Amino acid sequence: MVSDASPRVTLLLGSAPDVMRCTGWPKHAFAAIVAINNAWRVRPDWDVLVHAGDFPLERMPQPDPAQQIFSAAHYVPAQNTFGGFVYAGGTMSMTAAYWTVHSQRPDALTFLGCDMIYDRPGNTHFYGVGQADPLRNDVTLQSLEAKSARLLIHALRRGTLCVNLSDLPRSRLVFPKLSFEEVRGLSAARLAAVKADLHAGIDFKAVEAAEAMERELGYFYEHGMYWKHLDEIDGTDLARIDRLWLAAVADLLAPPLEECSAAE
Repeated sequence: MVSDASPRVTLLLGSAPDVMRCTGWPKHAFAAIVAINNAWRVRPDWDVLVHAGDFPLERMPQPDPAQQIFSAAHYVPAQNTFGGFVYAGGTMSMTAAYWTVHSQRPDALTFLGCDMIYDRPGNTHFYGVGQADPLRNDVTLQSLEAKSARLLIHALRRGTLCVNLSDLPRSRLVFPKLSFEEVRGLSAARLAAVKADLHAGIDFKAVEAAEAMERELGYFYEHGMYWKHLDEIDGTDLARIDRLWLAAVADLLAPPLEECSAAE
């Protein structure tokens, strides 16, 4: 039975230039606004900041009493409940998303400014030119599409639908796209229908195979600092797992997914 209550929708903000589209969106459209790293500067009414452990102190906000700030001490345990950083992908868009699913349990987690596309001229981030963290040489980030597919499936298991609010023609996220207006008018029945459609389109044999390989390899480091164990991690094995996660969502992607090169 579907509840008549309005879905709890959380807005997750990254730092791509188009994140500024949300500045005029009313706060009451969301149960919470979660900002990643510098994205707390996009709008003053954010609820939660999730930042990397090396985020510079001089860039930290002075939060209001109702605002909360979380870092590695909070998101590492959350990430571990989903299998750890090696399989989830060691970049903050994935980390903050898993933390939000784990701790906030929204009905829908909507992403803006998280497309991880850096091939356009001009500013790479809303504040100017920044480091394209997801494209760094990291064995856990060989396929951002695969990492987002894994997140989509894990979130669905927890009752959260991942949605991309981007209006860009391309994205590394494989989530369904909705406009702000569509999300704002999202009913519990419509949300349940979208989740059911996604669930029906997932190849769970591929999911089972991916998770079996993750367990077999055992690339789990409770402290989260996987970069201290790179000699133990086989990138070829991770690429095989990535292909399985992509296969799991292949029927959901139209037109068929053409992976973007990590060298973009």
